[in-house]
Amino acid sequence: MDAEDDNTVIRPRAIPEVDAAIPDDDTIIRERVPFADLAPIFEEVARRAGLASAPFALVEPNRASPAASVPVVERARPQLPPVDDSSRTAPVYRFRVNNHEPIALDAPAILGRKPSAPRVTRGPLARLVRVPSPLREVSSTHLELRQHGSSVIVTDLGSTNGTIITVPGFSAQKLLQGESVVVSAGTVVDIGDGNLVEILPVERVSAAGG
Repeated sequence: MDAEDDNTVIRPRAIPEVDAAIPDDDTIIRERVPFADLAPIFEEVARRAGLASAPFALVEPNRASPAASVPVVERARPQLPPVDDSSRTAPVYRFRVNNHEPIALDAPAILGRKPSAPRVTRGPLARLVRVPSPLREVSSTHLELRQHGSSVIVTDLGSTNGTIITVPGFSAQKLLQGESVVVSAGTVVDIGDGNLVEILPVERVSAAGG
């Protein structure tokens, strides 16, 4: 056998379809060819190389986020009964902090270590009730009590340590931050540091113009 010439160039066996897809020019900038158009060529290369010739598949990705299939459960908002303005006398609930004198709910009450009124209000101005909290378990603006019609609404105002309410006949429950619940007379609200707020029965107060 003659010695190979130094100028001999060994090339791989040509594949017509592949060679046709690869231009001979040195540098040619072309638009991107869709993968689907090149798939038959890749399949032919795999077949001739003796590789598995399973057809190429373009799988459309699942565009729905995995979290989208997870149901989101929200706590129901309290159903507020309509206000009855037909009577000349309005029943007003009261509340008591620890063993202090009762306070009427003729206006909303905001309780906390150093409470502040909201910037935007509707109706009468809120009454600010400061409670002692040497361990700082009570947030500065912790809780709102509001009478709506014949019901009392207790709202946690995003407190740090939470609010625990005990409605007569039910187990104690902790409110989520910002959560509201409708309560009845006899309910006890624990806002921390030994401060207990008790919802008292209504008392009848003459309406304006009595």
